[in-house]
Amino acid sequence: MPDQGQEGEIPPPQPRFLGSPRPAPPQWKLPPGVSSGTWDYAESRELAAGDDAFLASTPLTRLDLDLVGSQIPAATRPGSIVADLGCGTGRALEVVVERGHRLLGIDLSQGMLILLQQRAGELSLPLEQQPLTLRANLVELQALADQSVDHAISLFSTLGMIRGRKHRRHTLCHVARILRPGGRFLLHVHNRWAAWRDPGGGRFLLRSWWRARTGKASDSTDFEFGDRFYPYRGLPNMFLHSYGPRELRLDLRHAKLEIENWMPVNIFGTKLLRELSAFPRQATRRHSVRSWFAEPALNLRDAVRAGGFMVLCRSVRSSAEGG
Repeated sequence: MPDQGQEGEIPPPQPRFLGSPRPAPPQWKLPPGVSSGTWDYAESRELAAGDDAFLASTPLTRLDLDLVGSQIPAATRPGSIVADLGCGTGRALEVVVERGHRLLGIDLSQGMLILLQQRAGELSLPLEQQPLTLRANLVELQALADQSVDHAISLFSTLGMIRGRKHRRHTLCHVARILRPGGRFLLHVHNRWAAWRDPGGGRFLLRSWWRARTGKASDSTDFEFGDRFYPYRGLPNMFLHSYGPRELRLDLRHAKLEIENWMPVNIFGTKLLRELSAFPRQATRRHSVRSWFAEPALNLRDAVRAGGFMVLCRSVRSSAEGG
């Protein structure tokens, strides 16, 4: 029996982060857009503690920080804030601070946010650049006021961890809503069509497309083209949605986020294939083989060669459209 201390003394409560992770709720109780695998990931203190070491071996995490430094404008006013959606342990903190901003770290994992604060303590930042943290589901950001952040980032395919297109669109709409006029949003997603390069990739894509049209996932929820479940760092059922270029453009347009730079990333995540400015033509709904892969301004070769896309956007919502 655990030591109760002196007779009549009530032992102090233990921090949640130090206890065992909570089991995933049943599907009908999970937060919108959160799969059971994502819930387990957010609740695991072991994965939070090992996150920096794991990502340090991933070239993409060096490339995306370089792009934060080059694509997100430097601060032009005191108190400028960059919201990091899916911030993890705060690996973007130093780059954001170097650009003169204050980081608002948003994540579903309390363990990750605790480690972000520890990272900030080690940097001895001035009070005005101490990071803010918010534990939240990225689909439900109603707590953030309209036009409350100067810029935003969402790296390492965080958007793809949200299950369901309507939920991913809700997140993008929140981003457009909270950005100040002139604010930029830097986003990374994985490219669905990169599977063509893998052994059996064509078969995987065909199965995914057919399943999206005819059936549901094993948990009886809707399945979408590009969805997959896979083992990840000891978790058996991590969820990720990989985008097609056309799908992403339509979702950004739905949220009233205008593309400024479209940057295909090579399959290894080490460099950009090339950089495209805003597309010269709007996305269309015509159903051609070419439109399945890409927009008119993006060639098919890049659509298949790219492992993912870094996209820089700005909000084109008017102040009257907030809320």
